[in-house]
Amino acid sequence: MTEAEWTRIRRGLRFGQVFEGTVVRVPRPGAIGIFVDIGLSVGGFVDVLLLPEQTKDWPTEGTVADFEIWWADSRRQIRLKPSDSHYLRNDFTGFVERFRPKWPSEVGRLVRDPEPPPLDEGQEAGGWPQAT
Repeated sequence: MTEAEWTRIRRGLRFGQVFEGTVVRVPRPGAIGIFVDIGLSVGGFVDVLLLPEQTKDWPTEGTVADFEIWWADSRRQIRLKPSDSHYLRNDFTGFVERFRPKWPSEVGRLVRDPEPPPLDEGQEAGGWPQAT
C-alpha cells in the first residue's frame, strides 16, 4: 500500500466507526492481539490490552463480529476494539478512564495523524529535553 492510498483511506475513518470484520490471525494468544480483515486494503488489529485476560474468551480465527476504530497512527494499520463486550477486557470502562479518558468525546471524530507536541522551552524538535 502506498502512502497516498493510506492517506486516502484515513481521510474516511472516524473513531468509533463500526466495521464487520473477520478474525484472520491469532498469533501467540495472550501476547500481542488479533488481526482482523475489515474489507479495506489496510489491516485491522486488536491489541492484547483490549481483549479479555483469558485467551479462551478471545474471538477465534474465522469469527465474524463488529469492530470499532480505536486508533490509527502513522503505521499502515487500523487499531480496532471489539464492539461486543464479551470480547473486551472485563474492566474496559476503568481502562478507558485511566488510559484514554477522552475516548467518549472522540467517537465520531475524524481519525487524524497525532500532532507533534508543542515545543516547550528547553526541548528540542524531537521532544526530548536538551542536554545541559
